[in-house]
Amino acid sequence: MGVFEQKNAWLKYDEDGKRKVFDFCDGYMKFISENKTERECVDTVIAEAVKLGYRNIDDVDRIVPGDKLYYNKMGKALALFVIGKKPLSEGMNILGAHIDSPRLDIKQNPLYEDNELALLDTHYYGGIKKYQWVSTPMAIHGVICKKDGEVVKVNIGDNEGDPVVGISDLLIHLGAKQLEKSGARVVEGEALDVTVGSMPLNDEEKNSVKLNVLGILEKLYGLTERDFISCELEIVPAGPARDYGIDRSMIIGYGQDDRVCAYTSYKALFEISEPERTSVCLLVDKEEIGSVGATGMHSRFFEDVVAEIIYKMGNYNDIYVRRAMSGSYMLSSDVSAAYDPNYPDVFDKKNCAYFGYGNCFNKYTGSRGKSGSNDANPEYIARLRAALDKYDITYQTAELGKVDAGGGGTIAYIMGNYGMNVIDSGVAVQNMHAPWEVTSKIDIYETFLSYGAFLKEFV
Repeated sequence: MGVFEQKNAWLKYDEDGKRKVFDFCDGYMKFISENKTERECVDTVIAEAVKLGYRNIDDVDRIVPGDKLYYNKMGKALALFVIGKKPLSEGMNILGAHIDSPRLDIKQNPLYEDNELALLDTHYYGGIKKYQWVSTPMAIHGVICKKDGEVVKVNIGDNEGDPVVGISDLLIHLGAKQLEKSGARVVEGEALDVTVGSMPLNDEEKNSVKLNVLGILEKLYGLTERDFISCELEIVPAGPARDYGIDRSMIIGYGQDDRVCAYTSYKALFEISEPERTSVCLLVDKEEIGSVGATGMHSRFFEDVVAEIIYKMGNYNDIYVRRAMSGSYMLSSDVSAAYDPNYPDVFDKKNCAYFGYGNCFNKYTGSRGKSGSNDANPEYIARLRAALDKYDITYQTAELGKVDAGGGGTIAYIMGNYGMNVIDSGVAVQNMHAPWEVTSKIDIYETFLSYGAFLKEFV
């Protein structure tokens, strides 16, 4: 008998062990620095997967155990499979993360000129504190889709030598009335317009700055003003992720919610070959706006691709699809809120996540009275404890702040609707949904190990 005392995960590691942690996180920092949109994430993961022998499900006629497969949904969601020895109808082991992050989307008719400044009109995406997105260098990422079918990739602000763009803020000298507003209204949504130019053309009297910007975009990307209608351009923080802290123990970077769990999920899957149960990594879109649309988790694309696999294994029956879904185990790989000493009042210190204490399990999320939550079964949690303890993996449990302080949701409840066992499991984050979020390197590594143990031990 004794009181349980959690220990900081760094204390388990000698210098060689710490080097493994830092090396793994170097790869992660490169990933989030180079992949700031859903499309970029999908392209990068597919490229890695193909090198490891993964094949496009659409190009495969017959599927057998041991096959490594991927399914690309509209370039913005991705499912990766390693087909197990057991029938798929017995269920899968699923790691499910999302690859969309809060940002500013450019509207369909965005470019205008106001007093010889050219600006892009935006519509923010996801839950943000709008005032955090001003006065900071921004980049433009995305695609231009032409009428002839050509798709042109755009990246302005993250290549060497690129200019950046940004959103102006009101100077403090004139900001007295602004500072009287509530935090939610200090900067209004319609004020998040991005400054992109100020140089007029010599031979134009009207809209000369706008026309100059259009000329540059046409030269770079073949873009005409009408092409904005079929663009998908995102304004994101410019610059790479960086080591955070004098001891380099943390990472600061854009989009860590939830690409930190996406990276650890697909890297854990890539370590798996010839599993007993089919192992899956799901990287989905639209979580930040309710998991809606064709590439969000509310879509039936995952159920459809499971049906396709069963069909190509030669023994299709609708009941097998239902059994595959309901018989699955899933980790909803999503982040949690890390305790912040600057804001202790919103945390229950006995039930919150801390930097350095590994993968975080949230038995339930939701808000107030667990509204919108998937509440995981304790029998499932007990099995997870056994799997992680077997490998001496450090993990913790948490709630997302005090009961009435707020809350949030993930894709867990959506998958729980199929009757499968699901729990939220991921990395704790400070500054969540801000342009620059912060994580602990040891938590990232322990989460990667946790995901691997889950895939290996649930047989």
